[in-house]
Amino acid sequence: MSLIIRVIVNALALWAAVFLIDGIDVTAQTIAGQIGVYLAVGVIFGVVNAIIKPIVKAVGCLFYALTLGLIGLVVNALLLMLTNWIASLFALPFHIEGFWPAFWGAIVVTIVSWLLSMFLPDGQDD
Repeated sequence: MSLIIRVIVNALALWAAVFLIDGIDVTAQTIAGQIGVYLAVGVIFGVVNAIIKPIVKAVGCLFYALTLGLIGLVVNALLLMLTNWIASLFALPFHIEGFWPAFWGAIVVTIVSWLLSMFLPDGQDD
């Protein structure tokens, strides 16, 4: 159940990024199509974050320390751009127009995900 909740949180965070940031777009024609795109991209983004992000953090831990974690903003933007590329392989109508929209979008996604996670159970109470 927590996996489904994580996908929904990712989808809502991506929706906020599309809503707030120029240069990030979902071009599905119907509401159901848009919801499907957000959920599919939420899954892709979750998988990218689960697999690639820990590897990048482990390899680049010195850069994280030297920049006091600010390199994480760039890494998150690049992971969002990777998500965009993977979504294009599946012909999903999700588009990011470059690094800066991805950078600001990654910040929005991070903040919205964090805020939503504050209101969700962590699953450790079972």
